[in-house]
Amino acid sequence: MNPPQSDVMKVNLEPVSDDQNLGFIACLTIDRPDKLNALNAEVMASLKTVCAWVEESDDVRVLVITGAPPNPPAEGKRTKPHAFVAGADITEFAGAGSDVIRERFRNNAVEALWNLSKPTIAMVDGFALGGGCEVACSCDVRIASNRSTFGTPEINLGLIPGYGATQRLERLVGYGKAHEMIMTGDMVPAEEAHRIGLVNHVVAPEDLEQTVMEMARRIGTKSSHALRVGKQAVRAALDEGLTDGVEIEAIAFADLFDSEDKEIGVQAFMNRETPEWKHR
Repeated sequence: MNPPQSDVMKVNLEPVSDDQNLGFIACLTIDRPDKLNALNAEVMASLKTVCAWVEESDDVRVLVITGAPPNPPAEGKRTKPHAFVAGADITEFAGAGSDVIRERFRNNAVEALWNLSKPTIAMVDGFALGGGCEVACSCDVRIASNRSTFGTPEINLGLIPGYGATQRLERLVGYGKAHEMIMTGDMVPAEEAHRIGLVNHVVAPEDLEQTVMEMARRIGTKSSHALRVGKQAVRAALDEGLTDGVEIEAIAFADLFDSEDKEIGVQAFMNRETPEWKHR
């Protein structure tokens, strides 16, 4: 199983556990450290390709996405800061009109990430600004180092977010805070991001990878069928009203009682055994 690679994106596979039958965690690294991992057309095309591959690969259980660390500086130069994704590559905006941008943003890679049926985790170390904040918001879980910073500074360019932040950020942090971030362009440090619900956990940089991978492995041992149904049900909370969303959950919950994994899980629990899922 060979994941797609490119000059701006690397994908490594880590086993979920010593039991190879449980599959793999795909660790995707956006690899433009000299540009603070900014999103350009090549990155977006590569991300879309990787998302399609993850969706189609039965052995991939969880996707972790992060940014490359800074390269060692040239002699006499300062080290660049750490970045998850510091935003879009603004050089591609110069001179572009609405027709070009509308086509570029249609069916974009951030939506491909958002629409994955498999669990996704953003491992954020450093700047997650503009498009980088939107990539993080498109993941199911966000875990950040305490030197990370989030923000939507597009207003400083005479723009607003274009990869979904006006919608997904509002659902994460609330109407008022989303407006504040989008209208001021102010950056939010990691601890504040955690307080307002933008980030699930904040840890020291040296603990970040271990924390993320431990969660990815815990998730990866669950029934892939139940994970997919659970993700769909939670997403219904964003798209439907409360009454309809609860009904969607009830139907999904009941339908799982016809799955092989339900009986496997129940019997394993009663027998104090580790479940051997049918849908891995």
